[in-house]
Amino acid sequence: MSSEFVIRLAGEAVYTVLKASAPMLLLALAVGLIISVFQAATQIQEQTLAFVPKIVVVLLSILMFGPWILQTLVDYTFNLLDNLYKFIR
Repeated sequence: MSSEFVIRLAGEAVYTVLKASAPMLLLALAVGLIISVFQAATQIQEQTLAFVPKIVVVLLSILMFGPWILQTLVDYTFNLLDNLYKFIR
């Protein structure tokens, strides 16, 4: 097993994790930005005002994108295990 192969395999794993977590992260970022603008405009500096909506949005995004995330991870795992004979030679 060459070092290029291991680096490519690790890169695919990182890409898969980023692809699977992107919907939750982007929605939490958008909600956090909206809440921050609201807090700056109204001068309300309550920590739970920023924390609770982000948790709710991440939970809803997991429910909405859950099947797609699971399918992405299953496809990566299936591909990894299907080509296991190439890895161990």
